[in-house]
Amino acid sequence: MLINKLENLGRAFQHLQRYRDVVKVFLKYGYDDLAHHLHLPKSLGLHWKRESAEHAAILQMSQPERLRRACEELGPTFVKLGQILSTRPNLLPPAFTEELAKLQDQVAPIPFSEVRKVLEAELQCPLEEVFASVDEQPLAAASIAQVHRARLRNGADAVVKVQRPGIRHIVEVDLEIMRHLAELMEKHLEGWRVHRPAEVVAEISRVLEKELDFTVEAAHMERFARQFAGEPMVCVPKVFHDFTTRQVLTMEYVDGIKASCVEELDAAQLDRREVARRIADLVIRQVFVHGFFHADPHPGNIHILPGQVICFLDFGMMGYLNQRGREDFADLVWGITRRNEIVVAAALLKLSAAPPESNPQGLEADVAEFMHQHFYRPLKELEFGKLVTQLVQLAAKYHLRTPPDFFIMLKAVSAMEGLVRRLHPDYDVVGHAAPFLKQVRLGRFSPKRLMESFFEFGMDFTGLARELPSELRRILAQFKSGETKVIFKHDGLEPLTSSLDQISNRIAFSVVLAALIIGSSVIVHAGIPPKWHDVPIIGILGFVIAALMGFRLLIAIIKHGKM
Repeated sequence: MLINKLENLGRAFQHLQRYRDVVKVFLKYGYDDLAHHLHLPKSLGLHWKRESAEHAAILQMSQPERLRRACEELGPTFVKLGQILSTRPNLLPPAFTEELAKLQDQVAPIPFSEVRKVLEAELQCPLEEVFASVDEQPLAAASIAQVHRARLRNGADAVVKVQRPGIRHIVEVDLEIMRHLAELMEKHLEGWRVHRPAEVVAEISRVLEKELDFTVEAAHMERFARQFAGEPMVCVPKVFHDFTTRQVLTMEYVDGIKASCVEELDAAQLDRREVARRIADLVIRQVFVHGFFHADPHPGNIHILPGQVICFLDFGMMGYLNQRGREDFADLVWGITRRNEIVVAAALLKLSAAPPESNPQGLEADVAEFMHQHFYRPLKELEFGKLVTQLVQLAAKYHLRTPPDFFIMLKAVSAMEGLVRRLHPDYDVVGHAAPFLKQVRLGRFSPKRLMESFFEFGMDFTGLARELPSELRRILAQFKSGETKVIFKHDGLEPLTSSLDQISNRIAFSVVLAALIIGSSVIVHAGIPPKWHDVPIIGILGFVIAALMGFRLLIAIIKHGKM
């Protein structure tokens, strides 16, 4: 553990200039206290001077806005950090999560000459051998990649997503700095230890590693397409694998209308109510049926094609929810629809992977009070995603740790709900989800599921029975050879042990003190030289030492409040 920390620290300080730039940005946006608590300015040799005009303008911003602007200024890694934190209501107050949700990952495009170099290096051939044409003006430009429209030599319309040169190195340096900052936060900020910032950084690393490998995104697209194979109301762009690498993704061009462009949908005579119903249906099915869902279904990533066909785009970030997670979430939603605080509290405990015997005192009462405050309206009028997020925040009060994918799923459901309500204000999302909830809950008792559970139990039991004899022989052999050690550990005795040590120390201290006083008295009475004003000096020193020791003992007793 210590070696790993030293290695992380060494690597972080190898990138000292970037480290200084990161700290300067946070100082610029008014996070002086945080930087000083982590001892950063002094260790990096920074002497921050407040700029009068700029700093005054920054101080007019709210703290959440300052954090968002700092992340945007620092680039892709910190933008991704902000986006992940925006899905974590258990880490930050609502004002921060709402502000960080506004993070824009849009930057100035790189020149097409650099795009050409990346394309030709990755495809290992001149650009003209693959594409009949590539539009030099990008359709979109983000911090990790930018997108160009193109046409393949076989005449197919395509879109090419090209990674920015050197972006992987930039991300790796920033992640090393983040890891070091997270370790400092856990060390110096006591309130953050429970949130484990190092784990948040590890999650960001996993997310960015996938986003920097476009073959992973291509695999996501194909898996998503298989989920909805044969369904005409869903469209997933086709991947051109011959022209796809870790840094280049070439896919089919789809011409549609952004789901949020209500006027364009009306002009194209598309039924907004049907569009809303299909979007809700697809997202709910992704979560409850497949457990593999689009993690960012905002309007820019959902386009509507003729015939109300729904096309999903940008599969860089996907979410996963296993069977047990889907069942626990279904229990939570079911409890909300039934206004049953006992079911909701139990579902929160299961989602947080709390021990079965765990039942934080006050959780049910707080859940009941929250539900009475917010759930008096008809379900179709509730902002379901926000309410569930607030319930998870309530669980965080009791230090219940919810899995990251659950937060990602909540973000996806909230984004879907906002889009659906924009297209069809009266749409009842919870009512639409009811059949899926019922199917998930009853699925536990289906013959197939029961047989699978029984089969798994049988396999585990068979494995245990097969291994038991050899394990017993191994244990007996250790006993015979004397290798086995029995260690007794007494939990909860530390306070008693400490008190006994304190008592014994004070008794010994008092005995020594009494001996000094008696010994000094004997010496004074005997008149043993050398003397000072006819009083033995050794006796005087003994009394002085005894007085100091007695005073020290008295102070210790008063300090602990027990005379």
